[in-house]
Amino acid sequence: MDFLTFRNRMYHLGCFHINQVLIWEHGFDRNNLTRWCAKGLLLKLKNEYYAFPEYKQVSDFARYVANKIYSPSYISIHSALSFYGIIPEEVFSITSVTTLKTNKFANDFGTYTYQTIKRDLFFGYEPKIMSDGRAMLFATPEKAILDLLYLHPFYNTEQDLLDLRFDDYFMQEDLNRLRLQNYLARFKNKSLENRVKTMLKVYDI
Repeated sequence: MDFLTFRNRMYHLGCFHINQVLIWEHGFDRNNLTRWCAKGLLLKLKNEYYAFPEYKQVSDFARYVANKIYSPSYISIHSALSFYGIIPEEVFSITSVTTLKTNKFANDFGTYTYQTIKRDLFFGYEPKIMSDGRAMLFATPEKAILDLLYLHPFYNTEQDLLDLRFDDYFMQEDLNRLRLQNYLARFKNKSLENRVKTMLKVYDI
């Protein structure tokens, strides 16, 4: 098979798994992927996941990749908090939560870190639509805060929580307090409840 035929068939997927290729072409030679990667015509994202290099120019595509190469997952913790402007730092690694084992991958689109969360805590996310119409899964702001405090329990003093430098305007005006409390109840975790109580005190909510 020539690359042009392959590209015309697969390009719209953005990133794809080898099984998607084999569904289309049962006799496809996997060695083609190795050759095309060596020529720079394809990029390998992780084992058996690939993308076309042109997508490096597409806004938010790196975040879209995060959901695809390790699923189920949604973007949360520092990446989501930075996306919403809740923390001031620019986050270079894309952080997600997953029901799979904790993992980390690096490819041409970035570094992807995944932290494990229990299956019954895998909620509180929603699709965000990219400029090209694709959807990527993001934690709501309230769930991103809870995921952070749950998965990083060392944020447990007033000073620790102040050091996170959550945006004052967001905390005072945009934080959905009812959603936060409803989500918190689903964790059934007393230590987390105490950290959230300290956070609310620190930010005078």
